[in-house]
Amino acid sequence: MAKQSKAHLRPRKAKNFWGTTRRLVKYMASRSWLLLLTLIMAIGATILTAQAPRILGEGTTEIYRGVQEGQALREAGETVTVYPINFDLLRDIMITVIVVYLSAAVFSYFQQFVTARIAQRTVYDLRKDLKEKMSRLPIEYFDTNSTGDILSRAINDMDQISNTFQQSLTQLTISVVQFITVLITMLVLNVQLTLITVLTVPISIGLIAIVAPRSQKQFAAQQKELGILNDHVEETFSGHAVVKTYNREDTEIKKFIEQSSKLNEASWKAQFYSGIMMPLMSFSRDIGYLGVAIVGAIGVANGTMAIGEIQAFIQYVNQFSQPMRQLANLANTVQVTIASAERIFEVLDEEEMSEEPSGVEPKKNTPYKVEFEHVQFGYGGPDEPLLMTDFNLSVKEGEMTAIVGPTGAGKTTLINLLERFYDVKGGSIRYEGVDTRDIPKEELRREFSMVLQDTWLFNGTIWDNIVYGSEGLDEQTILEASKAAHVDDFVRRLPKGYQTILNEEGTNISQGQRQLITIARAFLQDPDVLILDEATSSVDTRTEILIQKAMNKLLEGRTSFVVAHRLSTIRDADKIIVMNQGDVIETGSHDELMEQQGFYADLYNSQFSSVDDAVEAI
Repeated sequence: MAKQSKAHLRPRKAKNFWGTTRRLVKYMASRSWLLLLTLIMAIGATILTAQAPRILGEGTTEIYRGVQEGQALREAGETVTVYPINFDLLRDIMITVIVVYLSAAVFSYFQQFVTARIAQRTVYDLRKDLKEKMSRLPIEYFDTNSTGDILSRAINDMDQISNTFQQSLTQLTISVVQFITVLITMLVLNVQLTLITVLTVPISIGLIAIVAPRSQKQFAAQQKELGILNDHVEETFSGHAVVKTYNREDTEIKKFIEQSSKLNEASWKAQFYSGIMMPLMSFSRDIGYLGVAIVGAIGVANGTMAIGEIQAFIQYVNQFSQPMRQLANLANTVQVTIASAERIFEVLDEEEMSEEPSGVEPKKNTPYKVEFEHVQFGYGGPDEPLLMTDFNLSVKEGEMTAIVGPTGAGKTTLINLLERFYDVKGGSIRYEGVDTRDIPKEELRREFSMVLQDTWLFNGTIWDNIVYGSEGLDEQTILEASKAAHVDDFVRRLPKGYQTILNEEGTNISQGQRQLITIARAFLQDPDVLILDEATSSVDTRTEILIQKAMNKLLEGRTSFVVAHRLSTIRDADKIIVMNQGDVIETGSHDELMEQQGFYADLYNSQFSSVDDAVEAI
C-alpha cells in the first residue's frame, strides 16, 4: 500500500499540449516578480506602439480637413495660396510619434533582456532537475532504455526547449499583450470597425484548432524517430571496429537510410501542417482589411467617419492580426518544444527506487559482514519469473568469497543486489546486520568499491582517472596504490607519464592496462568491501599473476567478492559459492569442492583439459 500511495503522489505525465505547457510555466513560477516586470514592460511598449497609428491618424485627418477647406474656399471664388492646415499641430504630432516610438523601443529592449534572463534560468533549473533525476533513477531504467534515446532526451530535447525559451518566449509575450492592447485601443476608437476586425478571430482560432493537434502529433513522432536514429548512430559508431570486421558497413548504411526515411516522413508531415498556418492566417487578415475598407469608405462618404480613423484602422488590422500570424509562425517551434518537453517530463516522472523502510529488525553483534537471507529476485514486472527463489549466503568480515557458475547463473545479479542497484522482491540483504534498504544508498555505496568486466575511463589524464572518486588524497598514497596495481610500471614508460590523456574509449592504451587503472582506482578508495566482477578477464596471463599477487596484499583484512570465469584466479578464496539458475548449489573451499567431484570440479577440470576433451564433453 505504501508503494501505491507514493506512486499516486508522483506528478502525472503530460498527455496533451496544455498539460505540458502548464508544467513548463510552473518552472517560471519562482521568478513571478520578473515575469510581472516583463509583462508590465511589454504592456508599456505595446500601448505606446498602439497609440502611434491613432496619433498619425489625427495628422492625416488634419491634412484632409485643411485640403477640403481650401478646396471649398476656391470653389467659393477666394484665392487660396496656402491650404489652411495647422502645421504646428502636425509638428507636435511628429514629435509625439518620435517620442512614442523611442519610449516603446526602450521598454521593448529591457523586456527582451529580462525575458532572456528568465528563460536561461528556467532552462538551467530544468537541466538540473533532469540531471539529478538521472542520478536517482535505478539501474533498471538504463538497462531497459537505449543509450541513444536517453542522450536524445538529455541533449536534443533539452536544447530545443532552451532555444525556444530564449528565442520565442519574448515574441510570445509580446504577441499576447499586443493582441489585448490593440483590441482595447480599437474599441475606444471605433466600435463598428472593431467588430468587423474581431469577426476574423474565430476564423483564425478555428484554423489553429484544426491544424495544431495534427501538427503536435507529427512533431512528437519526429522527436521519437530522432531518438531512434541517434541510438542507431551511437551504437554503430561505438562498435565501428566490429562493423568493419564483419563487413557490415552496407547493412548498417541501409538501416541508417531506412531510419532516416522514417524521420524524414515524420518531419515532412510536421512541417506540412505547421507550414500551412501562415497562409491561413494571412487569409484571415485580408478578410479584415476588406471589411474595414468597405465599411470605412462608406462611412467617409457619408461623413460619419474621419479618414484618419480609416488609416489608423488599416494599421490596427495588421497589428491585430500580427499576433495571430506570429503565433502561427511559432507553431512549428512550439509544437517541437512541447513534444520535447513531454519526453523530458516522462523521465522526470519515472519511478525512483523505493525509500520505504524494510521493516526488518537489525541484528546486533552479528559475526557476518554481509548476509543474504531467503532472497527472492527477478527482472521485470511481478508476472515475470524469479531468477532467485530462495538465495542464502553469509560472509564474515575479511573473507574472500568467490562466485562462479555458468552464464546466466545470477553472479552479476548478486553483485547488483549487494550494491543495491536493484531491490529484492522478497527476503533481506544485510550489511553489518542492517537491511540495506534501511541504509542510505550513498552511505552504503561508500563502503564498496567495484571493478567491472567492462572498464570505464573518461576523457582525461591517467592520473585523473585513477583518483576518480578519491580526490583530495596526497600524491604518495596515489602512487602507492598505482604501484600495488602495477599501473606505475607501464605509466612510467609513457612519454607524458601520468599526464597522458586518455581518449573517451581509452583505446590509446591496451585493454589490460585499462583494467589495471580501474583496479588502482578501486584500491585507492580503501573500501570495506571490494567487488571484482570478472576483473581479470581482459588481462594476459603474466599481468594476471602480477595482479593476483597485488590482490593478496591489498585484500588483507578486507571483505571481498570475486566473480570469475577463470577459476585459477580464485583457488585461494576463503569460500567459493557455485551458482546455477539463481541458487547456490555448492559451497566450500577449492580443495573441498574438488573432493566433492561435483559441478565445480567438472567446471574446473574442463578449463584445463585438452580441446578435444572439451569438445567431446560438449
